[in-house]
Amino acid sequence: MLVVVAVLSAERTSAQHTLSVTGGTGASYARFYPTEVTQWLWGCESFGLSWRFYSPKPRFVGAVGLDLDYVQRGFSYAYYDNPETVTDEYGNQKVIHHYEYYTRRVNSLMLPFVWQPHVYAARNRLRLYLEAAVVFSYNISSSYEYQDNKYPSGKYEWKIPRDNRFGYGLSGGLGFALLFGQAEVGLKAKYDFGYSDILKNRNKYYSNDTDGRENPFWYQPLRSPMDNLTFLVTVGWRFDARGFDEWFVVRPKKERGLDSFNFSAQSGGQNSGNKGGAPNRGGARGNNTRR
Repeated sequence: MLVVVAVLSAERTSAQHTLSVTGGTGASYARFYPTEVTQWLWGCESFGLSWRFYSPKPRFVGAVGLDLDYVQRGFSYAYYDNPETVTDEYGNQKVIHHYEYYTRRVNSLMLPFVWQPHVYAARNRLRLYLEAAVVFSYNISSSYEYQDNKYPSGKYEWKIPRDNRFGYGLSGGLGFALLFGQAEVGLKAKYDFGYSDILKNRNKYYSNDTDGRENPFWYQPLRSPMDNLTFLVTVGWRFDARGFDEWFVVRPKKERGLDSFNFSAQSGGQNSGNKGGAPNRGGARGNNTRR
């Protein structure tokens, strides 16, 4: 008997699971402190798997889930500046900076723990959602290059005293999915906000005297978290053809008050209460007039 109950429960619950594959591109950026001249690094690819469990109870709106993403991250850091002073026609001088950039790309595995509130529209054929996640990451490999090939590019060698393999942060996003039977296709945009540093700070690794061209910093920054902006296409499959339990819950309508105020009854009650009560004020005024 217990086995039957467990099987039936599993069948009902299976309708709430969706597995998706994701792929897309975006940009990455590093926030150095003290502040350095940097720019966004575009063309960062991302691929992954996404699992969601949608609550069968409608009062808990949304889903929880787990992602496993392969993400290219990185930054472009201005290692060289050739300023030029230009004088305009009015005699005003302006300094124009000609930067050359060192670019570093990092290949990472990212593991977001996701909460996804959502709403359905178009007769349950469209889902609109937001996402919030706590993200953990592991940096697999990295490469570097200099602008205009001024110096040789190549593989970035990780050093335990200098580099951080593990990271963490927060993520937020929004998107939509079109539902076609058990399949769904959608678009999503998310922003990963890093809290950990890609480089260990100068208290642990001050100088690059023993480094090669892979490290352009004269000394390590105090902070070096990385952010990601990613645009993704999602293709998913729901495990049960019946649909989500939330679709079939009929919420009771709020009953309005049936009692109405009977003004006539209230007025009649007050008039009958005055009989034999206080004297008529109009009569009192008339007696005073005759006096």
